[in-house]
This record gives sequence, C-alpha cells and structure tokens, in this order.
Amino acid sequence: MRKGIIFDVDGTLWDSVDVVTESWNECLRRYEPWYKRVLESDEMRGVFGKTMDAIGEALFSDLEGATRRRVLEHCLGYEVEYLKERSGIIYPHVTDTFRALRGAGYHLSIVSNCQKGYIEDFLHHSGAQDLIEDHGCFGETGREKDYTMRLVYERNHLDSALYVGDTQGDLDAADKAGVPFVWARYGFGTVNREVPAIDSMEELPALAGQLLGLPD
Repeated sequence: MRKGIIFDVDGTLWDSVDVVTESWNECLRRYEPWYKRVLESDEMRGVFGKTMDAIGEALFSDLEGATRRRVLEHCLGYEVEYLKERSGIIYPHVTDTFRALRGAGYHLSIVSNCQKGYIEDFLHHSGAQDLIEDHGCFGETGREKDYTMRLVYERNHLDSALYVGDTQGDLDAADKAGVPFVWARYGFGTVNREVPAIDSMEELPALAGQLLGLPD
C-alpha cells in the first residue's frame, strides 16, 4: 500500500513571519508609496494559513476592488522573490525527518494556502528538493486547502496518509479532505479537540509508524 505524509509549511516546517513582513513593507515602500501602511509581524502571523484572498481582506480592508487586488499581487509576487535570497527559520530536524520518512518508504508532499513559488522557496532553503515528491497550493488551484490536499492525495495514488499542520484551519481542512491529522504543537496555533500531536519533527517517524504502519 502507498502511504504518504502531507505537510503544511508555515508553523509546521518553518517560521517566515518576520522575513515575509519585511518583504511586504519593502514592496509597499517601493511600489505603492501613496499607501502609508506599515505591517507588523504579529498581524502578519495572524493571517498565515489563510488563502490569499482572505489575507487581502484582512490586511487591506481599507482598500477595495482592483486597488486591493493590485496591492496584494505586488506584495505576494515580491515576497516570493525576496524569499529566494532570505530564508525563514527552518525548524529543527526538518530535513533529517524528511530523509527518515523517505527511507521508510513514505511518499512526502506539501499542501499550503500560499502563492506559487513559496513552497519552492522553502525547498530551496531547506535543501529538501529531492525529498518532497509533490506539492500543491492555493496559487495553483485557486481552491481551499482541503481541495488541494485531496488533489495531491489522489494524483499520487495514495492509499492512506497523514496531514501534519499546526492550526485549527489545518485540522478543518484535513477533516474535509478525509485525511487523518497530526498537530504540530510547536507551531502557530491551537486545535479544538484532542488529536495525535508532536512537539518536534523528530517525533514524527515513530508516530507515523503507529498511525499508518510502514509502507509495504
């Protein structure tokens, strides 16, 4: 049987809040100087995990229509280029855990509500390009995380999988997609019910073995 681990990114694999906030503020200064908006890391952290449309509504609620879309697209595009040169904080044991899971035979993928290019930036900085076999995001599908999760699950012909994330939104998406959830308790958020959890990535291989069993 083909078994997989699907990962969220932010709060699960790395923390890029500060560098993303820097990139958005620099973008606004350069390309939207009329808009006197300075973002703070705490408010940026509060929208991580949301779809790009929802982020625009939350951060630029004073803008409407085409103006909001333009500002949001500028910031999202600039962020991807900025992150190519400046890494977020990759959590301990991430790449080693990927390697251990692949060695055990699990298929590894990433699903996020981010824009195209963001997961690729994480893979570049983590050195995990050859360990993560597939990924999907809102920027590619234009759909909620549960849809993208199910898409990745099905196109890789998985028989069973776990979704590892850190927020209630991740748990809700996994529920909708019909994929069992593991809570990264060290991340950004909380969940509203008791679920299997890890306090660091290095705990995941043993837990995956308990929950999924080893791949055939």
